[in-house]
Amino acid sequence: MRLTDEEKAMRDGASGAAVARAMDLLIRYAEALGAEDFVPTDNIAGVPGSSPQWVKDYYAADGGDYRAVFSRFDLDSDDVVDVPRISGFSCHLQGGMDPELWREQGMSEEAFENFASDERSVAGHGIQVLKTCTPYLAGNVPVMGEHCAWMESSAVVFCNSVIGGRTNCEGRESTSAAMLAKRIPNWGFHKDDFRKGQHLIEVEVPVDSIFEWGMLGYFTGDAVEDTIPVLDGQIRDSALIKHKHFGAAAASSGGVEMYHMAGITPEAPTVERAFGGAPRGERFTYGAEERRAMYERLNGVGESRDVDYVMLGCPHYSIDQLAEVAQMLDGRSVHANSNLWIFTSRAVKATAKASGYEETIRKAGARLMTDTCSAISQAVPPGTRVAAFDSAKQTHYLPAIMGIEGWFGTTQDCIDAACTGRWEGRLN
Repeated sequence: MRLTDEEKAMRDGASGAAVARAMDLLIRYAEALGAEDFVPTDNIAGVPGSSPQWVKDYYAADGGDYRAVFSRFDLDSDDVVDVPRISGFSCHLQGGMDPELWREQGMSEEAFENFASDERSVAGHGIQVLKTCTPYLAGNVPVMGEHCAWMESSAVVFCNSVIGGRTNCEGRESTSAAMLAKRIPNWGFHKDDFRKGQHLIEVEVPVDSIFEWGMLGYFTGDAVEDTIPVLDGQIRDSALIKHKHFGAAAASSGGVEMYHMAGITPEAPTVERAFGGAPRGERFTYGAEERRAMYERLNGVGESRDVDYVMLGCPHYSIDQLAEVAQMLDGRSVHANSNLWIFTSRAVKATAKASGYEETIRKAGARLMTDTCSAISQAVPPGTRVAAFDSAKQTHYLPAIMGIEGWFGTTQDCIDAACTGRWEGRLN
């Protein structure tokens, strides 16, 4: 690799032992990727040092604490070193439980105390405690062309596609190291040529609502797998929350980390510019037949229409989504045989509380939770057998993780199911 004088000095210990270990990890990582140099980054999103108690127990001989996990697990270090205050702008993504409603999620007091201890260590190291899969909704918004180092598939695809930031789908090791070294290997989506479109998807039916954008995203990922699609056609009413659901679905069904929408996303003013002169691959059509097939596939794990759990907030809900849900729930009550959990970030929950939305949600018998989701925490209400979602991503993951049935539909379908205990969703 070509290292700058500053990078050589960091590698050799000029900035301390922890930074040297971080540089060693990043150099090995870059060499494995075939990267020739690094790009500077001052926007890193990961889960530094946080771990369940059993991971700390594994490193008991090294102290069994945050310091041991950060050194041995995150930095892949042969020894335990003191971790200094983080120099790069860094944020902590979603965690494993709600800091207030952890008992309702079925978490133990021991697990909560470990969670709280890790959070104190995170904050003490100068890392922003955002605890969300949507950092761009909680204050971390890159600018176009900014080199980032982000974890979380739905955040990565949003950063690359909607904002025009530049990040690969990183892991906790590379992000933790980048927080110390402010470097990340210069490969993949950091390079211009890698960001060009590869396949074309022509959208022949109107796609306007969150529900429709989610199904199109699920189709897209299934069609192009982990390549870069260019979408053109009847895509309407572009909004942040619709891109949020589209990208999350495409990342789940196929591993998409970037997409272009002609005339919509910043690097695709036209189809031609999106491809940038690169050879075009396959051409896919999303029409009425494909739309129905996606709906049926997403609802293929639902049999019983007696819904005992509705989960909203994957990726974490935005304030406008919470406003909509509060309006749908106003004057209604969650059915005695059902539960409604809605997940968001702490920042958005604070706004929802100030705006009165949280009170409306609580009065209806629902719970507004933060920091996690049912797939990350594997927390569902006791006795859950059948769940409903307005997220294609959560429909993809939670039934498989928890061994339950699942239904996919509109937000209104889900609210109605929570209030009646019955699934009546259908494709119009």
